Amino acid sequence: MEHRVDTLVIGAGPAGLAVAACLKKRGASCIIVERAAEIGSSWRHHYDRLHLHSDRDRSTLPYLSFPAGTPRYPSREQVIEYLELYARHFGLVAHFNEEVGAVRPDNPGWTTTTTASVYHSQRVVVATGYNAVPYLPRWRGQEHFGGRMLHSSEYRSGESFRGQSVLVVGFGNSGGEIAIDLHEHGARVAMAVRGPVNIVPREIFGIPVLAISIVLSRLPARLADALAAPLVRLIIGDITRLGFRKHPMGPFTQIKATRRIPLLDIGTVKLIREGHIEVLGDIREMGETQVTFDDGRSRDFDAIVAATGFRPRSDCFLAQQGDILDVEQPQPPSDEEKKSGLHYCGFIVSATGMLREIGIEAQRVADEITRIEHHPRETR
Repeated sequence: MEHRVDTLVIGAGPAGLAVAACLKKRGASCIIVERAAEIGSSWRHHYDRLHLHSDRDRSTLPYLSFPAGTPRYPSREQVIEYLELYARHFGLVAHFNEEVGAVRPDNPGWTTTTTASVYHSQRVVVATGYNAVPYLPRWRGQEHFGGRMLHSSEYRSGESFRGQSVLVVGFGNSGGEIAIDLHEHGARVAMAVRGPVNIVPREIFGIPVLAISIVLSRLPARLADALAAPLVRLIIGDITRLGFRKHPMGPFTQIKATRRIPLLDIGTVKLIREGHIEVLGDIREMGETQVTFDDGRSRDFDAIVAATGFRPRSDCFLAQQGDILDVEQPQPPSDEEKKSGLHYCGFIVSATGMLREIGIEAQRVADEITRIEHHPRETR
């Protein structure tokens, strides 16, 4: 089956929905294709306890707020309900169960082949998600470990780990919240932390840290870090006393340099300080039950949860001049790419919140597309 459309949007998560809604508000048409069977598929597979770490008011997509009564930090279920509401509100219907195989430049525009159809479009927006493919590293002796080992994408609840000794590998926001969930369900919890870290409170004197970050983000990263440091230290304390190594970069500089978000603390530090969660170093080797760490310490574990992050989708390809360009780590499109009709949304890691950034980016992409439609001479 073949389709012709002005703009093809790949992905029906927050980024794809936001772009489609912004285009519709500007009177432009598009088709959304999605490899899963429903919108927001990645949110549906996260662990049960998950809540937004950014506050509700700064995590909305363009032109629609969360429903009245939604708590400041919405749950996973509330985010899914919001995405469903968003799609209904704007009348967005995706072509589901269509995996993109190739996106190739045509003359003019692009030809996109999926598992079900072929799309001929003037423009393509890649909105396949920054956190899409689970990343699971390999450790020496891993094949000998006899306990349960799973990636955080497979973790649902700590209930099945009650009474067990569990190692959480990784100190990002998923790892921090999973460690809390395990403790609340009666597991004995330790965390393997490979390198130096930054820890930021979710709120400072009752103000969401995202609100403060938005203001400070207008400054150079090092200056923003210097201004924020006294407040962060006042609330979090000296993290080296808890077994961590302090990151040489401040949070703003770290995000800019590494594209990694520091831990937004929602209670993990308190449990560490109270002795409920043990902080260990990087994994050196695994045995049948024992894990040895880089400082020589060893512990026995019944299970390991690898909160080791995700990678952007790498199964959506752009073929240019006979070569395959993997869009796993796309850079902001150049002016030439914009003229060719190639756009990305949802791949920018920002200190001001992923969903907020998606909203800003979606409006920018829609403006670029409709400007080209209304003023075609600008592209020549």
